[in-house]
Amino acid sequence: MSHYNRCDWRPSANESGCFRHLFQLLKTCSLLQFLVFSVQTVVAVEATWDYSVRVSATIQTAPPQITLVWPQDTSATPNSYTVYRKGLDDSAWGPGTLLPGISTNYIDGNVAYGQAYEYQIMKDASGYKGYGYAYVGIDAPLTESRGKLILVVDKTYATELESELAQLQQDMVGDGWVVVRQDVSRTNSVTTVKGLIQEQYDADPDNVQMVFLFGHVPVPYSGDIVPDGHPPNHKGAWPADVYYGDMDGSWTDNQINDAAADNSRNWNVPGDGKFDQSTMPAMVRLMVGRVDLANMPGKPSYDSPPTFPSELELLRNYLNKDHKFRHKLIDVPRRGLVGDYFGIHDGEAYAASGWRSFAPFFGAENIASLPDQGTWIPWLGNNQYLWAYGCGGGSFNSISGIGTQGQYDTGTTTDLVGADVKAVFTLLFGSWLGDWDSEDNIMRAVLATPSLGLTCAWSGRPHWFCHHMALGEPIGFSTRLTQNNGFTGLYQNQTNQDVAQIHIALMGDPTLRMHSVSPPGDLASTSDSSGVYLSWNSSSDSVVGYHVYRATDTNGPYLRVNDSLVMGNSYSDFNALAGTYSYMVRAVKLENTASGTYYNASQGIFSGVDSFSSGIPVVTISATAPYASRLAPTPGTFTLMRTGGLSADLAVAYTLSGTAQLWSDYQLSTGDMVGVIIIPAGSASVTLDVFPQSVWSPVEDRRLVIALNPDSNYQIGTPNQDTVFIAGNGVSNVSIHAYSDGIMLAWDSVVEGHYHVAYKMSLDDPYWTDMGVDVWANDSRANWFDSVPSDQQRFYCVFGFSSK
Repeated sequence: MSHYNRCDWRPSANESGCFRHLFQLLKTCSLLQFLVFSVQTVVAVEATWDYSVRVSATIQTAPPQITLVWPQDTSATPNSYTVYRKGLDDSAWGPGTLLPGISTNYIDGNVAYGQAYEYQIMKDASGYKGYGYAYVGIDAPLTESRGKLILVVDKTYATELESELAQLQQDMVGDGWVVVRQDVSRTNSVTTVKGLIQEQYDADPDNVQMVFLFGHVPVPYSGDIVPDGHPPNHKGAWPADVYYGDMDGSWTDNQINDAAADNSRNWNVPGDGKFDQSTMPAMVRLMVGRVDLANMPGKPSYDSPPTFPSELELLRNYLNKDHKFRHKLIDVPRRGLVGDYFGIHDGEAYAASGWRSFAPFFGAENIASLPDQGTWIPWLGNNQYLWAYGCGGGSFNSISGIGTQGQYDTGTTTDLVGADVKAVFTLLFGSWLGDWDSEDNIMRAVLATPSLGLTCAWSGRPHWFCHHMALGEPIGFSTRLTQNNGFTGLYQNQTNQDVAQIHIALMGDPTLRMHSVSPPGDLASTSDSSGVYLSWNSSSDSVVGYHVYRATDTNGPYLRVNDSLVMGNSYSDFNALAGTYSYMVRAVKLENTASGTYYNASQGIFSGVDSFSSGIPVVTISATAPYASRLAPTPGTFTLMRTGGLSADLAVAYTLSGTAQLWSDYQLSTGDMVGVIIIPAGSASVTLDVFPQSVWSPVEDRRLVIALNPDSNYQIGTPNQDTVFIAGNGVSNVSIHAYSDGIMLAWDSVVEGHYHVAYKMSLDDPYWTDMGVDVWANDSRANWFDSVPSDQQRFYCVFGFSSK
């Protein structure tokens, strides 16, 4: 597949007549296109993986550190590697770090806990370059709200699929989306559909992020392109779903005049409703994906009867697969598979898309290769993979090398569906098939598989970059990134043709993420005059806790009501005033991937309830910093929290008790105002700090207890009292050594701590005598020498004060 002609097969002189005959038939028989254009010479196994850097990462949290690792090339040792880093939203890579060609790792210690970093590793080798990418997190934070999604539904089967579409919409809400649904007719113009999307975007540009096209939503066509390299037969307008994601560009229909393609779908002439633009006219704003199973009869040959279920049943099955994957009702091994039947191909190395993306997902050791033609479909028919890549000479409905038909081991749409190929996310590449709005298109066949297939993209011209999905981004993020990655873009392959063209599109649900977490189960809700009470069954995953959300509309937006993770299986919401609410609970897991760790939430489970709360706030108190020190000095802290409305100040009364004495042992952050504290308007909490006081004599540990007092303006919840412990001023690990001229004392200290030494001549003495000397600590051990006569006996006490 050279740039101008990807056809390696040529007719001999005595075949030319037959060739011309077949060429004429192509005008009416798309299946025969495979016979002419997809007969490829068998490609020997070539190291396309060397055109990537198969990078993955390990992390440590204390001190924070990221270690990038990759296997060495199999062809030869490279000249060098250069590692670059940037933040997710940065528009350029930072300065590079040059490494020798023998390197297989890089350690980055200039990182912070709770953050994520994106890396590029560029390999310089003799005769080629390789690129690898990873987005690495060190316990990267949870994404709870994903923005607003426009679900555009072809109304043809909307009634028959009412329950499945409602389930889909709830699942997307349960993953943090606010869903706006627009039903359209498949006979609407693309400009009408675009107008609905544009209207939603213009009303809320900061939040509208994605478009999900479900069914045969009108297909935009644009350009005069031939990314598979078959001019004039396949040059012209191609499907351009990216049109629905561009909110700023100008799309015209008055310039291109090309009707030379074999199929009239690809013709593009002025005024025909197909646009002129071959490349993106502006940055793509919205992630776009499509589930379209129209015109998929499943014909094994051109004149065969249909073998697939109806479009309605294919759509229904897709929605059910989608739901099962999201809820982890199917748990697919985290591994990747590559079937490369093209090879290096002048540096384009199409399969590098798979090697490059799968390594940060799974690690290089968890990517399998099927170098032998004829194995890809049979193997995937019996073995599950989260991701798979396959490429070879293609037609609209077939790829050579992946199946078992004929001398070229062709795999067709009906082969792929019949074998029930078991990969959730799939990347394919071959001629013709990237033009997906065709009968029995093999990319859309992935979506028609019975069990697992949920997405497919045409990756090779250009290459797709999906590494952000390792930290929980949806595949729509990878789609938009690839569409916006131009010739000078941040993401590279040695040769990356046809970048930023309008044909780049995702088949499948764009909201899907790689890592499903088992959700909690059986959410139950009750209420009384005090609040709402929720309970649920545990997630079957190893989760770190749960988050609880509340909304006044089942479609959201949902706002989290708990401040920190709920560790048990119940939650009481005292903030819900009288009204009807929908509650959602999500399990949270610390996800461990080949790109580090991140907090990942399950799908939400839902329950509706009527709240009868009177609106009287419920007040609780807890010691959020329960240990105070006189030496550091370190204050203790009580936190008082209230439920209900926040519009006014709330005065809360309390009582002090315990062994600690106000003023002599501690002071409060409220100063002279003792016994009442104000939770200010607009705030749900207030803190009361306890400041220990230095004393000029030894003192033991003491405790301060604060209990809430009842009042008609609030109810007292649980906990209603708590304790702060104030450490004494004694020291630990005291050592004593006698010398001829005196006594040496040493003890554990606080740096810059202030200490005194006292003594008694007898333990029966009622008081200690302070030496009156200030001892300042310079490190973790302090000492003092007492020049006492050798014939004297003394007993010592060391006590401290606050530091400087």
